[in-house]
Amino acid sequence: MPLVGHAIVTGGSSGIGLATARLLALEGMDVTLIARGETRLAAGVAALIALGHRPGQNFRSISADLADPDQAEQSIVTAIAELGPPELLINSAGIARPGHFADLARDAFEEAVRVNYFGTLDVIRAAAPIMRARRRGRIVLVSSGAGLVGIFGYTAYAPSKFALRGLAEALRAELAPDGVGVSIVYPPDTDTPQLVDENRTKPPETRAITAQGGLWQADEIARAILRGVRAGRFSITPGWQMTLLHSVGGVIAPLLARYFDRLARQAR
Repeated sequence: MPLVGHAIVTGGSSGIGLATARLLALEGMDVTLIARGETRLAAGVAALIALGHRPGQNFRSISADLADPDQAEQSIVTAIAELGPPELLINSAGIARPGHFADLARDAFEEAVRVNYFGTLDVIRAAAPIMRARRRGRIVLVSSGAGLVGIFGYTAYAPSKFALRGLAEALRAELAPDGVGVSIVYPPDTDTPQLVDENRTKPPETRAITAQGGLWQADEIARAILRGVRAGRFSITPGWQMTLLHSVGGVIAPLLARYFDRLARQAR
C-alpha cells in the first residue's frame, strides 16, 4: 500500500502515535494528530513541520478527549473537513493503570474501557463510512502484548486490549469486501510517557513479567507498524516474543501461566 494522502493518528502527541506520525511525515503524507494535551499537540505538529518535505504537505492537530463519544466523532469530522478523507487511520490513544485487583477502584476499569476500547471504536465508527464509500484505506488498532495474554496487575488494562482484538477481527471480515484493510498491533513494553505513568503504580510482579519482552523504543514500534501496513498484514507483532505469543499463545497458555506465576512469586 503506497503511503500517500491523509493520515489521522490518535494518541498522536507522544509515544507510539507521535513516532508513527513522524515516519508518515517523512513519507510525504498529510497528518492530523488527535490527543488531549494542547501543549504536546503543538510540539508534535512543530516536529512534523520540521520533517515535511513535499510541497503543500499539511499538518493539523485537534484536541479531544476520546473517552467522550461526541468529541471522538467531532475530531474525525473536523480532520476530514480540513485535510480530506483518511487513507490511514492509526488508533494509538490509550491508558494503563496497573495495580493489584483488590486495590483498583471500579473507575479504573471503566476508564480503561472508555479510553482504550470505546475511544477506538467511536473514532472508527466516524471514519469507516467515508473509507468504505471510497473503497480504500487502512485502519490500524494499537493493542498490546497484554491483549494476547492476561498479565498479573493488568486486570483493568488487559480486558480493554483483548476487546480490541475481537473488534479488529470482526472489522477485518466486514470491511474487506469494501476495500478497507484492518491491522492490529501488539507492542511489548515501549519507552513512552505512558510507560512512565504505568511504572508509578506497576506491581513488582507485573514488572518481572513484562520485562521478558524487553524495552522497545517508540520509533522501533512505529517502523514495525509501517512495515505491516505496507505488507497489508492483519496482525503486527514486533519482536519474536510477541510473534511467538500470537502464533502459539493458546497452545502454550498453561506453560506461560506457570512461568508467569513463578516470576510473580520471585518478584514478591
